[in-house]
Amino acid sequence: MSGFVSFVGSGPGDPELLTVKAVKRLKEADAVLFDDLSAGPILDHVRPGAELVAVGKRAGRPSPKQDHVSRLLVDYAQTGARVVRLKSGDPGIFGRLEEEITALREAGVGFEIVPGVTSAAAAAAAAGIPLTRRLEARRVQFVTGHDVTGGLPEGLNLAALADPAATTVVFMPKRTFAALAALLTRSGLPAETPALLAENVSHPDQRLTRSTVGALAADLGAQDSRAPGLILYGPLASDS
Repeated sequence: MSGFVSFVGSGPGDPELLTVKAVKRLKEADAVLFDDLSAGPILDHVRPGAELVAVGKRAGRPSPKQDHVSRLLVDYAQTGARVVRLKSGDPGIFGRLEEEITALREAGVGFEIVPGVTSAAAAAAAAGIPLTRRLEARRVQFVTGHDVTGGLPEGLNLAALADPAATTVVFMPKRTFAALAALLTRSGLPAETPALLAENVSHPDQRLTRSTVGALAADLGAQDSRAPGLILYGPLASDS
């Protein structure tokens, strides 16, 4: 007996940014395994009686191991349950989706992916800026600010990340941005490049800080904010 798993993108946190399909899957689910950033009012769409399981991972806090989360998905599905794996933002962007898919495939469990609004798009929308512009910013690139150890990833394509004509979005950047900024400036990106720090995107306590790559790196190195955020830098980040 095997159930089915829906990987559902919850968007950045505002329940009004859920897709119609995401809401439908939440209402149908027998069990919902959710990230920390997918909690709160989003879970109001889950039907009464469905099982809610918190499996979120947050930097600096005790968190379930990835193999445990993957095992839970398989175990719930093998009872015949309709399972929603609720991931913040879009499931396919720095959400370790592939590892969970691999576990389901090995167990012969069917699945689908329901995309969500990525926090990069939500941050740009909140700031009132586009991610691209003809001639000025014709390329968008997403990069993670830390690897599985919490440090800055090795092997970064610094030539691409230092391209002044691209819009670059750094996910989970706050602990490592000072180190990244130093590498970027050594690779030719001006320290005065506009940058935007977006924290708690789409939540009531959302905070947008317009700055530069150099100034933002200095500010983040001197503070210890635990609010989830991302950094967008490039020619459009200074627009208002």
